[in-house]
Amino acid sequence: MILQLHSYWAYLALGLLLLSVIIFKIGWFFNKKFTVKEQRLALFTLIVFHIQLLLGLVWYFMSPAYQSLKALGMGAAIKNPEIRQLAIEHPLMMLIAITLVTIGFSKHKKKTTDRSKYLTLIWFYGMALLLVLAGIPWHYWFE
Repeated sequence: MILQLHSYWAYLALGLLLLSVIIFKIGWFFNKKFTVKEQRLALFTLIVFHIQLLLGLVWYFMSPAYQSLKALGMGAAIKNPEIRQLAIEHPLMMLIAITLVTIGFSKHKKKTTDRSKYLTLIWFYGMALLLVLAGIPWHYWFE
């Protein structure tokens, strides 16, 4: 149940992050005013990512990959590509991505111009998007 919820919620999180980066790039490129709509999009993306983090943490400690990591130890888990991806790489990359979204949201609020708000969100949300895309275990998404 938690795995399915974590997996389906990931589609929402990825879609929102991609939409956010696109909208922020358009706003920056066309020198648009940073409105409440963009603020809400950034906040909603942040909230969705934090919910995804909670779902991921619950699943992580119940997952077979974590159980294998505990049973085999770190050295053996690192030598197994599947366990390494699911128990180490994916969680670490997603934690960094969520941290980047959080930092970007926090930093953009301190900016005084619309262009600097857009640029801050583009950089932080964009880096998070790259990490999310790199860290998703794609072979499980298309089973």
